[in-house]
Amino acid sequence: MDRNEVLLVGRLSAAVEEHPLPSGDTVTKWRIIVRRRRHRRGAALTDSIPCVTFSPEVAAVVRDLKPRDYVEVTGAFRCRVFGPSAAKIWRYEVEVSAVRPYEAETAEPDDPTDKPGGGEVAAVLIPRQVAYLAATA
Repeated sequence: MDRNEVLLVGRLSAAVEEHPLPSGDTVTKWRIIVRRRRHRRGAALTDSIPCVTFSPEVAAVVRDLKPRDYVEVTGAFRCRVFGPSAAKIWRYEVEVSAVRPYEAETAEPDDPTDKPGGGEVAAVLIPRQVAYLAATA
C-alpha cells in the first residue's frame, strides 16, 4: 500500500507568511529547520524544509509561534508545478495537516565519562524521540 506521511520536529526558521488565493482560501507558509546527524567532520548540518497549510486551525497554531520555537508537524510530501509550459518550476513542500508546539527536553550526551572533564559536559537541547506512527487500516 502506498503511504505519504511526514513527521517533522524542528525549529521555526522565520515568521509565518499568509497569502490569499483567488478562490478566497488562504495558504499559510513557513519553514522548519531540522538538524541532520553529525557529519563526519563534526559539523552539524541542517535542512530547511518548506511547509504549507490550507487549514485555518493549523494556521492559527503556527501564527502564534515565534521564530526558533520548536514545532512538530505531520502531513504529506507534495510536489507542486508552477509557471507556463515552457518554463515549469517544480517545488517540493510538506502540506501540513496537524501541528503542535513542541517542548524540547534537556539531556546530556550518551556517555559523558568518555569526554575530557568527566561528567562536567554541558547539557544540550535536543528534541525527544518520537514513537513510530502506527499503521492505519
